[in-house]
Amino acid sequence: MKNILLFFGVFALLVVATAKESNSQIIDGAFKRNDVYKRKPTPLPYPREADVMWSKKVWRIIDLREKMNQTLYFPTKEVEGRRNLVNLFIEGIKDGKLTAYDAKLDDEFKIPMTFEQVKEAFGATTRTRKVRDVDTGELIEKPVTGEIRSEEVKQFMLKEEWYFDKQSSALNVRIIGICPIQEFYRDDDTNQESVQRRQVFWIYYPEARELMAGNEVFNSQNTARNSSFDDIFLKRRFNSYIVKEANIYNNRDISQYMKGKNAMLESKRIEKDIFDYEQNLWEY
Repeated sequence: MKNILLFFGVFALLVVATAKESNSQIIDGAFKRNDVYKRKPTPLPYPREADVMWSKKVWRIIDLREKMNQTLYFPTKEVEGRRNLVNLFIEGIKDGKLTAYDAKLDDEFKIPMTFEQVKEAFGATTRTRKVRDVDTGELIEKPVTGEIRSEEVKQFMLKEEWYFDKQSSALNVRIIGICPIQEFYRDDDTNQESVQRRQVFWIYYPEARELMAGNEVFNSQNTARNSSFDDIFLKRRFNSYIVKEANIYNNRDISQYMKGKNAMLESKRIEKDIFDYEQNLWEY
């Protein structure tokens, strides 16, 4: 009899402990989502220099206002553990998982930046501004602490290299770096008539892949199969246009020698030349 009572007593304690544990773990959904956070970047084949018979570096712009690219812009604040790409980079730099490189001089990842320097590049510095005193009505100088306004990043620049691998007989591409471009207005431009653009910092893309692979992107068709940022770039699920190709004239931009419609046609020409190179190697 004592053994039976002891058994039921232990069983009741286990039930209560299990109930408490289940109540303490709140799951916002039908199931616990942890698969994407365990993902690793897909390994890419390493091309031998002897097998690369042709290559070309290009720089392209991803405009986040285009509908196809909005998965990289939203959410502007963290929602269900998801954040947009620029906030992911900022958090990675702050935590020491990523290295930011100065974008003022070049795009060759020469000068590392601290998180404080990144804030300064965003314009998030403490400065004095003239505000009107509510009591006297006079303008007085008041220090204002700047904040990183990640929602002002409306474009990304990609630096990538296309190459033809004769070993696999395939035209491949490798993204080398990615750079957020901030759009803002000067303090004295009260009517916001002239938008300003600046490259904030460069991220060496291979270093960022592990962090990008572990953060998901919203899938409007099926949220049970959300992609990661690494998937987006690996599968080229974004829209962009070329703004520069490697050239003898100090790698000048297209905008330096063509404007308007002609600049757009030049961008299309560069892209067509890349794909025509592979097609012209085959005989039918």
